[in-house]
Amino acid sequence: MSEKIKWGIVGTAGIAKNAIVPAILRANNAEVVAVASRGNKQKADEFADLFQIEKTYESYDDLLNDKEIQAVYIPLPNNLHAEWVKKAARKGKHVLCEKPAALTEEETKSMVDVCNQEKVVFMEAFMYQFHPQHDRVKEIIRSGEIGDVSLMRSSFSFFLDVESENIRLDAQLGGGSLYDIGCYCIHASRFILEKEPNQVFAASNHRLPSGVDLTTTGILTFNDGVTASFSCSFQQPFENGYEVVGTNGKIKVPFAFRPDVEGGKGEIVITNKDGESRTEVVNGDQYALQIEHFSHCILTNEKPSYDGTKSIENMKVLEGCLVSLQNNKIVQL
Repeated sequence: MSEKIKWGIVGTAGIAKNAIVPAILRANNAEVVAVASRGNKQKADEFADLFQIEKTYESYDDLLNDKEIQAVYIPLPNNLHAEWVKKAARKGKHVLCEKPAALTEEETKSMVDVCNQEKVVFMEAFMYQFHPQHDRVKEIIRSGEIGDVSLMRSSFSFFLDVESENIRLDAQLGGGSLYDIGCYCIHASRFILEKEPNQVFAASNHRLPSGVDLTTTGILTFNDGVTASFSCSFQQPFENGYEVVGTNGKIKVPFAFRPDVEGGKGEIVITNKDGESRTEVVNGDQYALQIEHFSHCILTNEKPSYDGTKSIENMKVLEGCLVSLQNNKIVQL
């Protein structure tokens, strides 16, 4: 049997329970050996019972001190990412950190610097990028089938009870639609177009008194004149797609970020300038593929396809959008 990376889970968040730990169990080169819930051993024990995890801890530090653990997954609130990524790295643990990596570009850079200094692998968990449908989209773009790309549109939205105590609505914890799901749209714009914007503008007329944005729209502008517009919202029906528009046609990906909701099925709809369309179906297990890629990088001492430098670039754009949102002005990057 091939070697497996031993994982520890720092926290019992829903994303860990519903997506990441099941993905580790499906992966061919990873296994979960421990979970921690700060100050709540019972919660950690209940989580462990669901997945037959051997060890539980009631402190994150105790988990990080476990020498058997090689890699950790950090699904903590956004404002805690920087602190615990650094602590994990200094204990020699490789780190898969939930998105967004941190709250600012400076924080992200400091996290990546510590991971580099400690010679551990760091990756921000944008799981969607590991679904093979996006590689196919890039192939179609490069083939010239839709001509020269001039525009990309993306959207990620769902309904969230704004009266709830959800951490997504807490400004102190790094809440807001832009941090939570807008980061996907920003990432996809850079990932699919394979370039960096030089200016951004974002706006929102729907905010809580704390300043947390509930719905935000934005525009990224690139040096060659290409634009990428996006919208993210806690107040709209579930949507998670993007569209790439060219001079001879367009590509639509309706399940771009959460194809797992469709059983792993990705759809790519290609429409030519005459309005004729065809649909390609691409299947994939994006969460398991992410775990397998990260674990492979640890085993082989390779750099992840999405490394810390790229996380810094993504946070630079995200922070630019936040500044634009707060000041109602175009921000040069």
